[in-house]
Amino acid sequence: MAKKDFNTTITVNASAVEAMKKINQVNLWWAKNFSGKAEKVNDTFTVRFGETFVDFQISELVPNKKVAWKVTDCNLHWIKAKKEWKGTEVVFEIKANGNNTQIDFTHVGLVPGVECYNDCEVGWTGHITNSLVNLINKGKGQPE
Repeated sequence: MAKKDFNTTITVNASAVEAMKKINQVNLWWAKNFSGKAEKVNDTFTVRFGETFVDFQISELVPNKKVAWKVTDCNLHWIKAKKEWKGTEVVFEIKANGNNTQIDFTHVGLVPGVECYNDCEVGWTGHITNSLVNLINKGKGQPE
């Protein structure tokens, strides 16, 4: 049986345009310590959490439908495989549904059995289902 990439889906009370705009405001829902740009293909940015950092490049962008971030480097300081995310991809697929928008989040390469899966599953679930939802629906996320 193939291992399944981490995935979670949310529905927000906003247009696809607004959802995409908020996803790209990484410092308002995921990491306060953010540098670079997350607006168009080939933009690069870094998020930092103490000793941990992750470098991304926007690898795909379909306005108001999809954005993908390729991990180009990382240091996950709390695990042995510190580069475990390198080469993985974070994908947001956006679909308007009436007055709401569905966001399907997948971290391609984050599968059960990799060292950080359990911790990263908890982290992503919180960031996506709480902080990103709150930023889009209420105007305020809870970035670290």
